Amino acid sequence: MKFFLPFVAFFMLFSCGTSTYKGGLQVTGRVGEVLVVCDQGIWDSPVKEVLDSHLTQFIMPYFPDVATFELIHRTDKKFDGPIRRHRNILFLRIDPKVKDGKGRMDKRKSVWADHQMVIEVVAKDYNQLLEVCDKGLRSAHNEFDYYEWYRIMKYFQESPKGKTAKRLKEYFGISLALPEGAVLVSGRKNFCRIELPVSSRPIEFVGSGTQDAGAIMSGIMVYQYKYTGAQDFDPKVLLQARDTMLKYNVPHEIPGLYMGTQYNELVYPESSKTTNFSGTIKGVEMRGMFMFTGRDIHSTGGAFWSFHFLHPKTQKVVCISGYVDAPSTTSWTHPLREVEAIWKSVEIE
Repeated sequence: MKFFLPFVAFFMLFSCGTSTYKGGLQVTGRVGEVLVVCDQGIWDSPVKEVLDSHLTQFIMPYFPDVATFELIHRTDKKFDGPIRRHRNILFLRIDPKVKDGKGRMDKRKSVWADHQMVIEVVAKDYNQLLEVCDKGLRSAHNEFDYYEWYRIMKYFQESPKGKTAKRLKEYFGISLALPEGAVLVSGRKNFCRIELPVSSRPIEFVGSGTQDAGAIMSGIMVYQYKYTGAQDFDPKVLLQARDTMLKYNVPHEIPGLYMGTQYNELVYPESSKTTNFSGTIKGVEMRGMFMFTGRDIHSTGGAFWSFHFLHPKTQKVVCISGYVDAPSTTSWTHPLREVEAIWKSVEIE
């Protein structure tokens, strides 16, 4: 199932609540988790299949698969303490007193922690609950998805600005929300590479399981070139320009190798039109896999997620391309969400 689906608003199901929490506490739980709070009988029923179908979608076209969300379950009795501050919470309720023949889906923000997203599904009986979930959880997925990168972006925006921000403004006429400790390792007027520190991630309360965060290498590349016409934003033209820029600017430590794009049909880059967070910049985002190429030897690779747009002042095509290089046994969800949050934050300076 593809991740980027049109947003469908179920107005008869979705009602929005206001933020009620102002205590400054951070959310808990891992990036890419949705906490489902419901009776054990509901969790063990066909409702679970509907949850899996609508909420555990994949960010395409990465390999191994990168799920947007993993579901974890708690009953009401065990929903207490720090778990209440989980970043994404979905309540499933059956209330015989419900008078609405269609049930309802309520959305509330920042209930027990800042930038928390809480969605509650309420129905008069089991059959109605199943129906409401089937019709409305795709919309709920989009809400959870938005807040997953939004809260990372807000966290990065609070980081102090350093010389990297100065260089981005001077060379490219843009600003980005970057984590504290991001290092500019290569800086030229048409190409910059920024390494992201593992320590940039907010402290999280992990329910179970660990991962080797030190094995994850991630960063942001920003490059630009002269705009020649509308054809410059054709996906194939964007990929040709990408490969050219990377060939001359991202060499491997092994002589003759450089970063390139994987064109295997299983992971062929996908693109779509979109905007930055504020909606002030229209462009093309692209997701795919990279590998180091140039010699007929085994080399490493990983995932990339980029955003291309025409700078209104310089009339140059600007690309913000984030990359993640990590073992296949390590979750890529968190570093990819960081990359998404960074390119979403771009503004013209």
